[in-house]
Amino acid sequence: MNFPALQQYLSHLHATPQADTSLWLDEQGRAHGRYFNSTLTSAFQPIRTLDNQRIVGVQGFMRSYSRSDDGLSIWKLLDTGATDEQSIELDRLCRLLHAVNFYRQSEMTDVDLYLSVHARLLAAVDSNHGMSFRRVLDVLGLPHRKIVLQLPLIQHDQAWLLNYVADNYRRNGFRLAVNAANARQGLALLEQVHPDVIKVDVREITDEAAALTLLQASAEKKVRVVFKRVESTAICDKLRKLGELAQQTITAQGYLWDQPQAGFAQDGTEVRQDRGIRVELAS
Repeated sequence: MNFPALQQYLSHLHATPQADTSLWLDEQGRAHGRYFNSTLTSAFQPIRTLDNQRIVGVQGFMRSYSRSDDGLSIWKLLDTGATDEQSIELDRLCRLLHAVNFYRQSEMTDVDLYLSVHARLLAAVDSNHGMSFRRVLDVLGLPHRKIVLQLPLIQHDQAWLLNYVADNYRRNGFRLAVNAANARQGLALLEQVHPDVIKVDVREITDEAAALTLLQASAEKKVRVVFKRVESTAICDKLRKLGELAQQTITAQGYLWDQPQAGFAQDGTEVRQDRGIRVELAS
């Protein structure tokens, strides 16, 4: 364990749910949290370089598990009935769970941790939201510069809101990723938000020229492009062709290589597979 403060925190957590805390550890040392009547924990999906499959980052996903049914879609519940305060409370719990479950695995601490910001939170984030998460990381002795906060796909008229949230997180020392519907929107976000990472759904890459321009423009600004939802060899072949044209190493993420798991070693082998319902914070 490279983080003594985190180790000390983990040593004080109970092995079963308690009334005085929302977090506890299971027999494998994995942290779980309670929200309403649901048990939550983390799963991670690697982000890899296409040429040698090296893991350069992982994205945190939330799992909900119930012994009595098929689990609860937490974010769907929030979308229909929760207050802004409840949305923020869940977001903070999810981030704490992801940070604890990720950094307790020493094999993965050299790669970036991507944590999604749910669309509901864009309007709910106040001026100290990023600061609150930064303070938690500081108390646990965890490296905030290795965490990439991933902002959701937005509509054109929400651009001001995206910039407001991005500025909040950036002022607190976090790096930022933005989701783009396609390569052309990625180019617009590159100029508008100046992110550290742009994530593009590879299934929407129908304009090869725009995708090539995005790769070249991003490389000039030292911005990483991640192609997500790679689910077939045909899509993988398309990305390889783009990489050859751009003369760049392509970074990608998807079910072609990885299901979200409790953890992965650097060689990509599965650490542990769990039952549960995957609930993505944001796509």
